[in-house]
Amino acid sequence: MDYQKLSKDILRLVGGSDNVVAVTNCLTRLRFNLKDESKADDAAIEALEGVSGIVKKGGQYQIIIGTDVPNVFNALSKLMGDKEQPVKSTEKMKWSDRLIDTLTGIFTPILMPLTAAGMLKAVLAILIAFGWVSSESMTYQVINFMADSTFYFLPIFLANSAAIKFGCSPMLAMMLGGILLHPNFVSLVNVAKDGGEAISIFGLPIYAANYSSSVIPIILGVWFMSKVEPIADRISPKAVKFFTRPLLTILVSGIVTLCVLGPVGYIIASWIGDLVKTINSYANWLVPTIIGAVLPYLVMTGTHHALTSIGINNRMTFGFDTFIYPGQLASNIAQGAAALALSLRSKDKVVKEMSWANGLTAVFGITEPVLFSITMKYKTNMIASSIGGAVGGFFMGILNVKNFSGGLPGLLTLPSYIGLEAPMSNFYLACAGALIAFVVSFIVSYVLNRPKKEEEEPVSQKTEQEEITEKAIDASEILYAPLNGKAVNLQEVNDPTFANEIMGKGAAIIPSEGKLYAPCDGKIMTVFRTGHALTMVSSHQAQIIIHIGLDTVKLEGKYFHIHAKEGDQVKKGDLLGEFDLDMICKEGYDPITPIIIANPDDYKEISAKTGEIQAQDAWMTLEA
Repeated sequence: MDYQKLSKDILRLVGGSDNVVAVTNCLTRLRFNLKDESKADDAAIEALEGVSGIVKKGGQYQIIIGTDVPNVFNALSKLMGDKEQPVKSTEKMKWSDRLIDTLTGIFTPILMPLTAAGMLKAVLAILIAFGWVSSESMTYQVINFMADSTFYFLPIFLANSAAIKFGCSPMLAMMLGGILLHPNFVSLVNVAKDGGEAISIFGLPIYAANYSSSVIPIILGVWFMSKVEPIADRISPKAVKFFTRPLLTILVSGIVTLCVLGPVGYIIASWIGDLVKTINSYANWLVPTIIGAVLPYLVMTGTHHALTSIGINNRMTFGFDTFIYPGQLASNIAQGAAALALSLRSKDKVVKEMSWANGLTAVFGITEPVLFSITMKYKTNMIASSIGGAVGGFFMGILNVKNFSGGLPGLLTLPSYIGLEAPMSNFYLACAGALIAFVVSFIVSYVLNRPKKEEEEPVSQKTEQEEITEKAIDASEILYAPLNGKAVNLQEVNDPTFANEIMGKGAAIIPSEGKLYAPCDGKIMTVFRTGHALTMVSSHQAQIIIHIGLDTVKLEGKYFHIHAKEGDQVKKGDLLGEFDLDMICKEGYDPITPIIIANPDDYKEISAKTGEIQAQDAWMTLEA
């Protein structure tokens, strides 16, 4: 993949650097905060090679890349400079969207060190389980503190990402995290807990709490700092602002965090822990079952990151998590299994290859690629994933299976269910739960995706032109005009994305009637919610993009009515949809319709006739 080219294309299609307020990345997505989302060309972005899909949720414009996202983000960062900056645009969002956007923005950047720590713990657990390393050895101690460093200094990691999200100085925020973790403060806390002198500052009492590995206290503290810093800047004389602004910010924020916000966050975390204990004592199966069933929907909207803090809080409070990670493990395994079953069932070569590759990725813990390419497009797979995830989650929940170190929930992190003081049966039960989720989901998907009996093609009389065409093209393919109108070269399209063949090769038609017909036999792969574009794969595997008009995504579906649905098998000449050509033109949009072949490298030559054309005239030749 050409990361530089892909990043340039994405940046241009989201409206350019000036339209980007901030951008970050998680394990599989680029997460943009855009000034104006309507400037982003959804269809063109989704059609880019290397892009699996788009999600718009919680004030973020999310582009799903897959496991190559760090490379794309790095290339994008070089193009844009520092755009990982404070995001102030959330004020116009609903409170629920603001909450999701804030949690996502804070926790997404720290997923990498959390994953590294979890995997180190998993490696250490394997070494101990096989007797290759003793828990008393120096090797164990070194690897253990390497892994624990992320968890111990978690407030500092969170301080940095929270500062970026809340719009204050990351360095001062990390200093605030360091205050909560300083050895002298930890010593004072231990002395106070042992009945020694109480801690205070200017006569104000400081709650004796240990903030290592905590989550909520530092987030509250940095949020407060984001309110203090602008005031400190405003009241500081210009001549000495460099000195007084950080002084006032950290002094006020530090005292308030130690005396008020830190204790409040500590108590809230304790309440969450107590709630977990209560639920666990009455219905330990409930939460893992629910998470196992609904996680794909949460990932779809990006809200699954809200679960991260709960899982971390559980592990930091009790030493293990029995809710979040077991449910996520069951769900991820189940979704991968459903895709693998579809791969065996499907006779579509593209679907078979895509579901196999992305299914394996899901089983190992990353589900976005399979979710947006397969699960969302096949209701049978969503059903299978939910059932398998729920059953696996229920099994692990009812048996109180414990996760000790987190990581991406998948096969590679199963060793995170090995604890030094826990019996190996906990690990075996986690493996059994994963296997149950896999088997149940696989069976359900395999049954539901049973191929329909192929209907025999009626014998029909072919025209002389069709017989000559078929004999001439052999393995090549003819596409028939999907519209009435005037056919033109792609270079005449007033959009560089199409004219410069960034999305692929092809041609365009200026329609004279608002009816869209199938240009060939094939399968509908994607119908965009706005109705202005669709993609299909022909019976000879040509990947076709039909984009009605330029910038018509901004019409939000007005004047478009697509009859075809994703997954439909269509025949040449079938009416795929209708659109109000007059109203589109009155609204000021160019109705020219590019028809793009997204896999041009599979053909020696792609050519098309120009001039007046009628729907279903032989039009574009794909020479194999």
